[in-house]
Amino acid sequence: MLTDIDRTVRVRILAPGSGDQDTTAVLRYHREDPLAVYLTFPASVSLDGTDVTWTFARSLLTAGLRAPSGDGDVHIWPYDPGHTMIELRGREGIALIDLVMADLHTFLSRAYEAVPAGQEVHHLDVDAALAALLDDDWLLDDD
Repeated sequence: MLTDIDRTVRVRILAPGSGDQDTTAVLRYHREDPLAVYLTFPASVSLDGTDVTWTFARSLLTAGLRAPSGDGDVHIWPYDPGHTMIELRGREGIALIDLVMADLHTFLSRAYEAVPAGQEVHHLDVDAALAALLDDDWLLDDD
């Protein structure tokens, strides 16, 4: 049974003002966090010299392969028959990421093999998610 999926993918980063840059990124899926996918870029392409990870919904990535999708900081859409664009918006600006659609299909196929659509609730650790959401350190504060 698959639990963690890591797939290294080739990406082209289209950043206004700094030109295009080809590199690799890693797509990750964890069965324990079944609603999310992670896209990690190497330190060599970040502004502060550290790896950068973006987290967004697996369903958003799936929808973005077929039609423009997303609100907020992450937008995904089919670019041409063989590519998908991901737009990432942060405090530092906007980056467009061009990915090969076949790589995304392979990754998502494995992710849905690990946790089929509609079965995510059976793999959620609700207590851990609430603790992380609430950062239960504030519960210990006596102020």
